[in-house]
This record gives sequence, C-alpha cells and structure tokens, in this order.
Amino acid sequence: MARIEVPMPQMGESIAEGTVSKWLKSLGDAVERDEPILEISTDKVDAEIPAPASGTLVAIQVQEGETVEVGTIVAFIDPEGGAPDASAGGGAESAPAPAPAEAAAPAEAPAAAPAASSDDAPVEPDSAEDRLRTRSTPVVRRIAEEHGVDIAQVSGTGHAGRVTKQDILDFIESGGPARTPAPAAAPAPKAAPAAASAPPAPSMEPSELWKAFYGQVQHPEFPVREADRVEPMDKIRRLTAEHMVLAKRVAPHVHSVIEIDFTAIDRIRAANKARWKEQGARVSYTAFVAWACSRILREFPMVNATVSGNNIIYRGNINLGMAVDLNPGLIVPVIHDADDLSLVGIGRKIIDLADRARNRKLQPSEIQGATFSITNPGVLGTMVGMPVIPKGTSAILGTGAIEKRVVVLEDEATGSDTIAVRKRSLFSIGYDHRLVDGADSARFLARLKDVLEHFPEDA
Repeated sequence: MARIEVPMPQMGESIAEGTVSKWLKSLGDAVERDEPILEISTDKVDAEIPAPASGTLVAIQVQEGETVEVGTIVAFIDPEGGAPDASAGGGAESAPAPAPAEAAAPAEAPAAAPAASSDDAPVEPDSAEDRLRTRSTPVVRRIAEEHGVDIAQVSGTGHAGRVTKQDILDFIESGGPARTPAPAAAPAPKAAPAAASAPPAPSMEPSELWKAFYGQVQHPEFPVREADRVEPMDKIRRLTAEHMVLAKRVAPHVHSVIEIDFTAIDRIRAANKARWKEQGARVSYTAFVAWACSRILREFPMVNATVSGNNIIYRGNINLGMAVDLNPGLIVPVIHDADDLSLVGIGRKIIDLADRARNRKLQPSEIQGATFSITNPGVLGTMVGMPVIPKGTSAILGTGAIEKRVVVLEDEATGSDTIAVRKRSLFSIGYDHRLVDGADSARFLARLKDVLEHFPEDA
C-alpha cells in the first residue's frame, strides 16, 4: 500500500504559508487516524494537525521552526506500519520533493549557452542548507520573477537562510538590484503592454490576486527622534495593516448610522436569565444583534455579497464574522450558517469562538468564509465606530456602547410627548458603494432596528 502524505493544510484564505511549531510524534511512532501529530502556527491561528490515517510515521520532511508553503508535504505515514526511512530526519536534511518548476531546472541547465553566467545555469547545491536556501516557495518565486529579482541576491531570514515572502518584499521596497534579463528573453516592445495588462493566474492566492491588481502595500517611513522606540511589526499587526490598506484602497467606503432602543431586549434578558443559566448559556447583547442580522440578510442579498471583477457574487450562506480583540491584535472568527442557529445557539457560539481565539485554539476553517462581519467597539465604551470592510465582503456592522439616555417618547394613545430613560446604542454600517447604495444601507439599518426593538420572544 502506498504511503499517506501529510500536507501543510490551508490555514485561512489569506495565508499562504505555515510554520511547524512542534512535532507531537517522533519517527517510528505509531499513530491513529485523527490523532494530533504536529502543531502548526501561522499569523493568526495555531492548530494541531491530525493524522489522515492510522499507521507509522516513517518520514518527517519539515523540521520544527521551518516555514513552508501550503500544500507542502511535511511527513509520510505508512499504513502498514513499515520502518522509518534511513535518511528521514526532517527539514533540511530530508528536503521535500521539489515543485515541478524546480524539478525542471536541472534538466534545462545543460541546454544553456556555454557563455551563460552562473545565474542563468544554476548548479545543484551541495549541502542541505544550500538546498533549502534556494528552495523558495512559488509565491516568492512569482514575486521575484515579476520584479526581475534574482533570489540569490536576497538575504533570507528563514530556516537555514531561506528567502521568505517578507524577505523578497523588503528587498523590492528597499530598491535592491534587479536581475538583468538575457537578451533572448527580452520581450518585444509591442508585447509589453499586453503582458502588463494580463490578468493574474487563477491559481494565485486571494491576497496575491489583490496585490497583483492593486499593487504591493508599501508603508511610508518617517524619521526617528531621540526619545522614540522602534519595534518591528509582529506578524498579526503586519498582516492586519496590509489587509486594511488593500481594503480601503479597493472598496469605496461609506457609512450610515442609526440609533436603536434595547428596552425590549433588556426585558427578554431579564425574563430568561434564570433559564439560560440553568442551560449553562450566556446570551449577550451581541448575540441578539447577530441573530437579527442572520435573519434579515436574506432580505438584503447585496449586503451579503461581494464584487468579483465585473461580477457580483451573491453568497448562498449567512456566515457572520465576529471581530475579537486579542489585546494586542484582532482576529475575526466566523459563525457559519448563523441563520440555522437559535438565539441561545448563537450566544454559545460567540463565547466559544472568542475564548478559543484568545487562547489561539481556533481551527483554520473557523477564520474564513465570512459573508458579513460585526465588530463591537462599544464593549470598550466607544459611542460609535466607522469600521473597515473586510475584503471579500460588502459590509460590516459596528455596534456602539449601550447606555442609558434621556429620550423623548410619544404616547401612542394620546399623541403627547414624554421624557423617559432608555438603554440605547448607535449602530453604524460600513458598506462598499460599488455594490450597496445608500438607500440599501438605510433600509437594512431600519429593518435591523425594527427587529431588535420588537424582538420575538421565541427566538
């Protein structure tokens, strides 16, 4: 029976690489199907990776601390319980099979002209470190090719000097020397405009597609003063900054605000508090908001859609992204098919996702696929926020602080005005004006207000 491959899993829509943080099993160990065998770490999530089949771990291809592209084979399992490979040691000592493009390179080298430089006719590295140094990911190679950069000129910060994606981006931003293409490979002048306007390959990772269309994110630099402290961004902050810049660059943001009364919801919470406590459930104000959004998004398909090229994708599921403050940092786990859950079910899901997000226990599938997002700056006392729309969606709801306010109410029986104290909050919706019009957002907020202020008792 053939050996079973263990690949680096897809850890999120915007994540192309993962790091092996810890091997939970050693070479020769017996493993059971779905038993965790290693831990993976990315910018936003840590996860234990289960064995795809029962058997013996016979080869470890990637060592602890090494970062590899999604899909890279990190280990092999022999379902028949065979002995480990004699040469299996993991990482650089037993490097994974090269990608097709890399495998073709040695075969093409003899065909190169005798006068070609060493850059044009690469020599197979001798040491394991040299092999790892020249084995960059397809993402890195594509960026280098697009900018005419020779990867050999870039100082790598990865394992054994491997050039990472951030290394190549930093090199390009710093104005490093570009590789001079061979005369035979130079494109004809008339072909250059067509090549420049050609769309990116469909197989590119979503964040790379955005960058191909809208350019690399380059943050301006500023002089450092004597009393200043300079620290490099960590991975979460760097990724968040990149996504926010791209989102604002692409989507024309417009915001609308409405005030919502929480008197009815307060009454429901007081009436059901004891019953929910017996069930071990906590139903927050945010759970009410999420439940209401999940029920009305079907009525406003453009709010649950996204612009894709010259097309509009109307999403078939209601997947709510719920922003969680990591202090520092931010992550947005997703409640999939939220419209299938009850109010108590959504309340439990929100608490579960938030707790595991703060403990870095989320699964990869739990941070992707959002169709609409909710962020709650009001929990920290903010009156109202103007959030940035996550890329791949068309709208985000921001909930402000729920506070007691003096309001003027009209008596329905007499028509006279009275002054009363009510719990109220300001809600904002940020929407992509390419797809959602002002009237659409106004109708959405009015419908949300109506549902929350007349919340059904049997939700």
